[in-house]
Amino acid sequence: MDLAEIWRVMRRRWYVLLPGLLLTAALVAGVYVLVPVEYRSQSTVTLLNSKKATVAFDGNPFLSTQASLTGMADGLARNLNSDDSRRDLRSRGVTQEYEAKIADNAQGPFMWLSVTGTDPAAVLKSDEVFTAYAEKRLQEFQAQQSVTPEAMIRMATIVPPQKPEAQTKTRLQYLIMAGVLGFVLSLVATFFVEARRRRSDKPGRHRPAPSDAPASGTTGSTTRPGAPDPGDGSARTARASAGTP
Repeated sequence: MDLAEIWRVMRRRWYVLLPGLLLTAALVAGVYVLVPVEYRSQSTVTLLNSKKATVAFDGNPFLSTQASLTGMADGLARNLNSDDSRRDLRSRGVTQEYEAKIADNAQGPFMWLSVTGTDPAAVLKSDEVFTAYAEKRLQEFQAQQSVTPEAMIRMATIVPPQKPEAQTKTRLQYLIMAGVLGFVLSLVATFFVEARRRRSDKPGRHRPAPSDAPASGTTGSTTRPGAPDPGDGSARTARASAGTP
């Protein structure tokens, strides 16, 4: 079946295709309303060496970065994503989804702290609370190991919590899926009706015509080919009686 035939079927069975397209439009509108837009705010922080470790660098923490700080950043990210930290953050008003991880392609102890939700104002506020909580959790984590304040690793905010940006990728995917699914089902219903109608309009087999032979009980004479006609004998008898040669 080529495109021309498909178009002819769609035009012929428009009364099936049109309701399907209207239902598809309603489905897409429902997805648009029910699936809200998500917003995301993100901050970037880095871990710095302790004051005691920066004495040889005149107190400049950016000149004394060590590879061990990256391992500490990974451990802090895992701690922030734990169930205990989630309960603690929820009690502080962070009800949106959040994530802490080492920044992609980072060449140092850089971390991304992000919050995702449907309310932009609440997302920004939660990201600010999350960033402050990460620094507090870092200090508590070292205090549990009895680290002196002069030897504690510090945290600095490189990029503060940014204005939430709309994340439309997930919503757009759902809209496309709803539209494609509705259109495909409409075409299936259209061609199903077309196939049923063609099957019902297909002519059946013709029955053989009745025979032209005479019915039983009828009288009639049949002459076989080459048999003498009885009429000829009667004519010869009549001529002999009259003396005609």
